[in-house]
Amino acid sequence: MQSFEVRPSARDHRKGYLKVGPLTIKVALGRSGIGMLKREGDGHTPRASLRLLHGFWRSDRVARPQTRLPLFPARKTMVWCDDPKSPSYNRLSRLPLKESHETMCRADQLYDIVIVMDWNVSSRRRGAGSAIFLHLARPGYKPTEGCIAVTERDMRRLLKVADGRTLIHVK
Repeated sequence: MQSFEVRPSARDHRKGYLKVGPLTIKVALGRSGIGMLKREGDGHTPRASLRLLHGFWRSDRVARPQTRLPLFPARKTMVWCDDPKSPSYNRLSRLPLKESHETMCRADQLYDIVIVMDWNVSSRRRGAGSAIFLHLARPGYKPTEGCIAVTERDMRRLLKVADGRTLIHVK
């Protein structure tokens, strides 16, 4: 089992470093940094051990990454429900969906490769935060809404060693 460790930067709590073996890479973190008590919309990356579950890639934009994780091509109808009142909360859903959601085929590149981490997925609690993903970073590693973001090059490097037992320890 491969483990990744994420720690915040001493200079900017919205950025950090991910270490796997001898490799250390830059990451973007949530706009509120790392937090203990995650709530929907608070902008925290949860301080937790997060298992990598599965992911999606934009087959119309990028080549399929090499990984032992289950990966599926993203479709234009795929959305992730972030409405705590919905029965679909923190689940992959399909359009049309009237409740609040994020589209998995974004106009920007952030979800060209996206990995679902087990935050509030296997055991859901309403309002405890949804859609904590490992996804691609904005230029300059601008903060996320609570996810962990890396460059496409680093994502591909990480996915080569990841499988369904891989944990990201956010400290």
